[in-house]
Amino acid sequence: MYPVEYLNTIQCSGLPLAKLTLKIGCPVMVLRNIDPSHGICNGTRGVVTRMQSRVIEIRLLTGEFMGKKAFVPRLSLNPQDTQIPFEFCRRQFPVNLCFTMTINKSQGQSVANVGLNLQHSVFTHGQLYVAISRVTASQNIKAIWEENKPDSVTKNIVYPEVIID
Repeated sequence: MYPVEYLNTIQCSGLPLAKLTLKIGCPVMVLRNIDPSHGICNGTRGVVTRMQSRVIEIRLLTGEFMGKKAFVPRLSLNPQDTQIPFEFCRRQFPVNLCFTMTINKSQGQSVANVGLNLQHSVFTHGQLYVAISRVTASQNIKAIWEENKPDSVTKNIVYPEVIID
């Protein structure tokens, strides 16, 4: 009923791309809770060490299982997005390339380097603190902002209508 080309363009939260191109050594982020007792859960970062047609091996980069090897199987995934007017299933590895991540996804993690794009004031209350507190050393924070702004200031946006007195 729908062409394959259209189905391959659908991108929903928690759903990997239809075509996933990986290489050994590339950083990935796990998109599903596969085995939390062994550190393989949503948001876990790792590096691909081996690939097969039905499973990939990653070396975990975060948490108490840092340095351990883990297997991520290919799964049948159904998107939970209610904007799609039909049901479909995508059989894919539940990982995305992880060269960047959102501030929300970085919560609870420690990283060696942080780069911030401050060209637009898109922060909600507390996100700037979360972003800069993820880095292990303050000299490893880099930020970019608009060149025509002489002062390097970003707004802390607070919506007073949502604050409960």
